[in-house]
Amino acid sequence: MILASAGNILVWIVWVGAGFACLASGVAVVSFRNPFYSALALIGNLGSLAVLYLLLSAEFVAAAQVLVYAGAVMVMFLFVIAYIGPRMETPWAGGPNWQSIAAVLAAGSIFLEIIVAVALKAGGRLSHSDHVNATFGTPGWIGRLFLTDHLLAFEITSIVLLIAAVGGVILGSHTKRAA
Repeated sequence: MILASAGNILVWIVWVGAGFACLASGVAVVSFRNPFYSALALIGNLGSLAVLYLLLSAEFVAAAQVLVYAGAVMVMFLFVIAYIGPRMETPWAGGPNWQSIAAVLAAGSIFLEIIVAVALKAGGRLSHSDHVNATFGTPGWIGRLFLTDHLLAFEITSIVLLIAAVGGVILGSHTKRAA
């Protein structure tokens, strides 16, 4: 009994640590002025999300998170950042403008909406654990889920990443011509 409770305490400590790391690195992504440091903070965010996936017994999703996003996609982002070069913009010069205030208000309302949606959807089920199938998080289960229920979102994500890569190259070529 004591070992089971010690295991639960360890899981909670790791969960709280990974959640805090996820939030802190997310704040760091948007608060750093240097885009290279923001990209490094995003790698930390993706790593802490992988830890949370491991706690959910989704080992394949955690491995894919680290390999695909923290590995390949972030390397592409770092190459684009290095290709474009530093910007000499000062976004907060003169104080916040109406767009910044509207962005903060929109982010706050979306955060509040997420809290309300989770609270209404959970309906007291957060204190009880559900049975997880043995196939949860396996490559076959993930593939079936991607190719049936979430195919449109999966394809839109790949198109958005392609557009981001092409846009980075276009921005980089215009920057190099102007210099």
